Amino acid sequence: MSKVALIVGGAKNLGAFLSVGLASDGYRVVVADLDLEGARQTAAEIAEQVGHDQVLALQVDATNEQSVEQMSTAVDAHFGRIDVMVYNAGIAQAAKIDAFPLDAWQRSIEVNLTGYFLCARSVSRIMIRQNQGRIIQINSKSGKVGSKHNSGYSAAKFGGVGLTQSLALDLAEHNITVHSLMLGNLLKSPMFQSLIPQYAAKLGVNEDEVEQLYIDKVPLKRGCDYQDVLNVLKFYASDEAGYCTGQSINITGGQVMF
Repeated sequence: MSKVALIVGGAKNLGAFLSVGLASDGYRVVVADLDLEGARQTAAEIAEQVGHDQVLALQVDATNEQSVEQMSTAVDAHFGRIDVMVYNAGIAQAAKIDAFPLDAWQRSIEVNLTGYFLCARSVSRIMIRQNQGRIIQINSKSGKVGSKHNSGYSAAKFGGVGLTQSLALDLAEHNITVHSLMLGNLLKSPMFQSLIPQYAAKLGVNEDEVEQLYIDKVPLKRGCDYQDVLNVLKFYASDEAGYCTGQSINITGGQVMF
């Protein structure tokens, strides 16, 4: 496969898993992240599997317009195309609304929503030239249902759904499809684990009870795994999903069904 996949926020955790998974599926992969050393480490892992000419590591601040433009230019210069852009950058801070810091709210909007806009706008210019492309945002079930003590995160993720639908309408004539993947709780991810003390306080339980409480909310009785996300991502990035666009696809084990 000669297709190029750009993963923004691809250095660690879910992003690294998706980067490696797409490379294993035959994509040439660009690992872009604010953490350049992490991006290089993930790229080195990919290079061992598929060769150094199949992967590129770049630093990007997804909230900075100039940095995003430099990223797209670098990918275009190196590979000559971008077929898939996965926006995986994200941040969350939990607090009840009466104590929610303004800077935390603003940072959530910047990373979870404005960064998605900037990256999608930038890569769309290359995809329009190609008359082909896939833009996929890693979103959350909190973009469909409100999340207690997570107003900044949820508001940004709801915004991502509206942005996805609008981009899909803008880009349909250029054979570019746009989707949001609405993830359930990635219980073993560092982001979720970092929030356990706050969730425990919110729920009034011990920290070691938090994961099970979240599992109990899921009809399929388990958390969302990285592999679940990769499975769905690969389909919507593929030619087989060419007649689908503007969708917000649940990967929630049945916890959200609309």
